[in-house]
Amino acid sequence: MDRRHFLAAGAAATASTLLPAAAEAAASDALFQDVNFLSDGQALTPREYAALLDKAVQAGNFAPDYYSRGGAIEALEATFAARLGKQAAIFLPTGTLANQLAVRTLAGHNHRVLVQAESHLYNDSGDAAQALSGLTLLPLAPGRAAFTLDEAKEWAERTAGGRVESRIGVLSVESPVRRRQHEFVPFDELVRLSEWAKSQGIRRHLDGARLFNLPQHTGRSVNEYAALFDTVYVSLWKHFNGASGAILAGDARVIDGLYHARRQFGGGLPYAWPLVAGVEGFLHDYEAQYARAWEAADQVIATLEASGRFTARKLENGTSLFLLQARGIAPAALAERAQKHGVLLPRLPDEASEIPLQVNTSLLRKPPDAIARAFLGP
Repeated sequence: MDRRHFLAAGAAATASTLLPAAAEAAASDALFQDVNFLSDGQALTPREYAALLDKAVQAGNFAPDYYSRGGAIEALEATFAARLGKQAAIFLPTGTLANQLAVRTLAGHNHRVLVQAESHLYNDSGDAAQALSGLTLLPLAPGRAAFTLDEAKEWAERTAGGRVESRIGVLSVESPVRRRQHEFVPFDELVRLSEWAKSQGIRRHLDGARLFNLPQHTGRSVNEYAALFDTVYVSLWKHFNGASGAILAGDARVIDGLYHARRQFGGGLPYAWPLVAGVEGFLHDYEAQYARAWEAADQVIATLEASGRFTARKLENGTSLFLLQARGIAPAALAERAQKHGVLLPRLPDEASEIPLQVNTSLLRKPPDAIARAFLGP
């Protein structure tokens, strides 16, 4: 499926050839035009997604799955396993389930799991690891993106030294950390944590929902990150614009049996291919496209700051997010102005001092000067 250039400049014209003739006139002026500073990905509209779906299934080698096995799902699993340097991978309908099955499987008989207090696994899964898998999550480093090796050692010693021995089964790390404005965990700290955990017989899981942004900001490849962990989860909708879905990759002996657990947890969808049919096209050159998006963002920032009406702030250990301060206009009014030019911004209350803006590949849909004009107005 050769979809890699589908969303290049001028994609609206290309997209019109993918739709039924009766829909062309209605769709040709609306597809793949907006730039959004709101999401991890391109935030495709239903019509845009339908166009991509049609493009995918028109390919001669496209085959559907059946109960999330075979066909397009199996091919995507193999692609991600190779990209992440792992033996095997499995499709799961959500990242919540991917994290759950990873720590559940890795923990074995040692039910305690070290996690960041700010992680998705601890905050946003409704205590699923505790309620559904009998695990005990130990949240470290509240208010920070990462815990240190010394903190991990302290808790390992504490949990092993109780009146009833309970050992750490899994060390789970999320990076970048959404609740910390997409801050990444320094690679050297991950190396130290991984090497220590391995020496202690503690299994390691990476919540890498946004993993493919890290090379741009750290100079480390996705393979270098994945190699530190027994399992790694990657979102299929955040950067790769699927309708939903996740990939969990690891050694074959960990992944192969998860087909049954996936179904046990209600995740064996009868047909999963519509969720991910366009993902491989975005995956192919995502890192290069994301780098180009940041080049565009830096040009926009330079133009806005040169006007004297805006100040931008990048975050330490930041990835896809920067903060913008506007002078002389309220955030809601700025968002309304920009939307008239096809640039979508968060709608914040007037008292907000800084506007968080996400960089994604939708920035490649318009020239940087056109994006800047949407902020500056007439």
